Parts: sequence; C-alpha cells; structure tokens
Amino acid sequence: MKFLNKVKTIFFDLDHTLWDFDKNSALTFKHIFNKYDFPFSHSEFLKYYVPINHKYWRDYSENKISKEKLRNSSFQKTFNCLNFKHKSKFINEISNEYIKILPTKTFLFEGVFDLLEKLKPIYDLHIISNGFEDVQYKKMKLSGLLPFFDKIITSENANSKKPSSKIFNYALSLTNENPKNCLMIGDNLIADILGAINVGMNAIHYNSNNESIHNKCPIVDSYKDLDKLLI
Repeated sequence: MKFLNKVKTIFFDLDHTLWDFDKNSALTFKHIFNKYDFPFSHSEFLKYYVPINHKYWRDYSENKISKEKLRNSSFQKTFNCLNFKHKSKFINEISNEYIKILPTKTFLFEGVFDLLEKLKPIYDLHIISNGFEDVQYKKMKLSGLLPFFDKIITSENANSKKPSSKIFNYALSLTNENPKNCLMIGDNLIADILGAINVGMNAIHYNSNNESIHNKCPIVDSYKDLDKLLI
C-alpha cells in the first residue's frame, strides 16, 4: 500500500494482537478450576467473565478505574452473576493466582512468528501495550517474542494509556521517530487505531475481536492478510 513506502517503524499491540489473550486466559482458568472446587463449570464461568473483563479493561484504558480495581472487579462481578458466595480474601487469592499463571501461557496467533521473521530485517519493531509491565515482559519472554522487539512501551513506563496521545508521543520520543514513518498494528479501534491516527501515525486494524467495520485504516483478520500488506 502507498503509505508503507515511507514506513520504517512498526509498533504492535500485544494482547489480542500478537499474544492470544482469550486462549491463554481460558487455559489459565482451566488450571485454576483444577485447583479449586467451584459449583459451576469452566465454560459457564467464561461465558460471564470474558465480556465483563473486556468492559473493565476498557474502563481502565479510559482512566475510569485503577489497576487494583481492574485486577479484582472482573472476578467479583462474575462470581456475583453466578450467585457464588465468596469473601474478599478469596477474590485476592484467585486474582493473584491468575496473574501468576497467565504469563506462562504462550499461545500466539497463527502466523505471528513467520511474519516477525520477515519484518525484523526490514523494519524497527516495538510494542505499545496497556498491560502491566512485569506481566507483559514475562509473556513476551516465555512466548519467544522478546528478541523481535527493541522498545517495550507499557502504560506503566509511559505513565499513560492508549488511546491517550501521551503514550504514543512517549513512544515516538523514545524511538526518535516521525509519526508519518510509523505504523501501529492493534486489535482495538479506539485504543490502538484512533489513538495512533490522532498523533499522525499510520495504522492497520488486526480485527481479532470482530469489531465493527470502519474506513479509518486497512482492516485484516489474519496474519496471512497482514503479510500481504507489509511484505
């Protein structure tokens, strides 16, 4: 595509873009369900938890809730929906177990490694993520992503979250790049795509969450299609 002629730096989102959050999260809960005796099934729990967790992450990115509230609220509300009586101490225990196990799961979207191997000699590659720094670093290290990326920009080290222009400008400053020469690839229209476009970056929407079709930038739903645009 025409804009790729000037692109020399690519920023990737991590969760739901490279690292298959939903799959890895489901596997984490399987581990937890084997350890605890819940009066409901793993699939029944996920039916409530997944949309609730998406909602709280959106609230977190919009600065409506704190990191601490984010960690516990999804469990609290899911258990309430399932009429499961629990104590706050148990919520903390489950939350800590989840955060401990989640980064050890290593499923990536199909085609990620093949594409990164092709991109590495051509582009400078970096990460911009709203995830917690220690957790994101561990995910990348254990899944084999770390060697492909130079800078790992998180909401914690940037002291701001996507879609705020602050985190994107921090990334540009850190990499000494002109936004016109940069491309953002992410799964979230508001946080990744509009956030990047608002500071003058190019964008490609990797639509892993089946978001609504739009005309803000190219949209792909597989790494095969992403490969065709970038190589």
